[in-house]
Amino acid sequence: MTVTTTIDILFVCTGNTCRSPMAAGVMRSLVRNAGLEHAFEIDSAGTTVRVAGQPASLLAVEAAARRGHDIAGHRSRPLTADDLARATHPLAMAEAHLAAMRALAPSGLTGRSRMLTAQDIVDPYDGTAQDYQRALDLIEAGCLRLFGELRQAGSK
Repeated sequence: MTVTTTIDILFVCTGNTCRSPMAAGVMRSLVRNAGLEHAFEIDSAGTTVRVAGQPASLLAVEAAARRGHDIAGHRSRPLTADDLARATHPLAMAEAHLAAMRALAPSGLTGRSRMLTAQDIVDPYDGTAQDYQRALDLIEAGCLRLFGELRQAGSK
């Protein structure tokens, strides 16, 4: 994969404590395992962050760690228009996030945001460990597909 510019991926969910940090952790693992850390910037944010600086939920950290993704150092933060201007790939976890991203995006960039998967990834917050595993199943599949697309596009 030949990369001339940095690929900037931004994952967005509601509170930035479950789905988007797990997605960022999965994508970082994929990028690291491929030896492409230099070519990617990976971040996450939330559309409705109640308190910035919160760690990822314990069940999200545990679910991610069981699959080899480290998100223990994550701290939540709110989504900004600058995030959407910077990110080459702003990705929503659900349709509601996509709508919020498009409403916040600078003029001319509203169409850049898209869903990570073809369906909403249900928020596991306040759910069981199995809810986090189900969300992570969809996140991993979406990240694998995205990474494959980006690698294919970069080899052209």
